[in-house]
Amino acid sequence: MATKTHVSAKINGEDVEFLCEPHQSLLECLRDVLSLTGTKEGCNDGNCGACSVLLNGRLVNSCLVLGVEIDGQEVTTVEGLADWHGLHPLQQAFLEHAALQCGICTPGFLVASKALLDRNPSPTEAQTRQWLAGNLCRCTGYDKIVRAVMAAARQASGDGEAGSQYPTPTTHHPSEVKA
Repeated sequence: MATKTHVSAKINGEDVEFLCEPHQSLLECLRDVLSLTGTKEGCNDGNCGACSVLLNGRLVNSCLVLGVEIDGQEVTTVEGLADWHGLHPLQQAFLEHAALQCGICTPGFLVASKALLDRNPSPTEAQTRQWLAGNLCRCTGYDKIVRAVMAAARQASGDGEAGSQYPTPTTHHPSEVKA
């Protein structure tokens, strides 16, 4: 019988402590231990991006990270995008551009899109498509998703509707992440 490990981390800006099995993935810990069910399980082998989260500002597939590895670290999930003032500009843009259908891939796309805009606040369409290539969708196609990300970028830069600026870039492209 495996002994559970105590983990202390900051998740969505809040200090949390939990116990997990040494072999449990971060995805399992988020969903099953912490009841943060916004992060979705798609393939569970790092190929679909549905479980994307930010780990210390870096985009990672939570199914490929062990829960014990986040001890002392900071994690942002899709639940951490909105605040009590309202939706994150990306969430609003996804709604306005009908960039979702079944919703399984949407949290991963939102987190990956935030990572992109944190790193590059004014990406081109080609850069957006390349960045989001690690996230798969079986329902919508990608045009509406790309349009939503581009609209949120314009809003944040002041070229669209008024909105707040994204934080200083700290995120890395998925090809730079070694999980």
